[in-house]
Amino acid sequence: MASGAKKLVHILRRAKPLTREEGMKILMRDRFQCQYCGLDGAASFENALMMTVDFVIPRALKGKKDPRNLVAACRPCNLLKGRHHFHDLQEAKQYVLKRREEERKEWEKNVAQGRSHKTTA
Repeated sequence: MASGAKKLVHILRRAKPLTREEGMKILMRDRFQCQYCGLDGAASFENALMMTVDFVIPRALKGKKDPRNLVAACRPCNLLKGRHHFHDLQEAKQYVLKRREEERKEWEKNVAQGRSHKTTA
């Protein structure tokens, strides 16, 4: 089989995207709470807008569309996790929380500090 055909077969075998109904079942199961950082998606409309469903083992890495592989996640955590492969939710959570802290420090160094200089100048 030519490499182009293999690629096409791989793409066709990936798990299909979640339907709205499937996504809502996962969000309700997890009580609209990000399973990585704990953001409460039910606390406000703005928080609710941040909620997504994440494939713990990404579809791109042959993760299955199985409730055991799906978790509620806020958009920032979902983005930080990306397509990294983890053996379980706990390993993914540790990675995401570490990345959030790294991003927070970078933000504080570059953005927050820059704002304080503008207000004192």
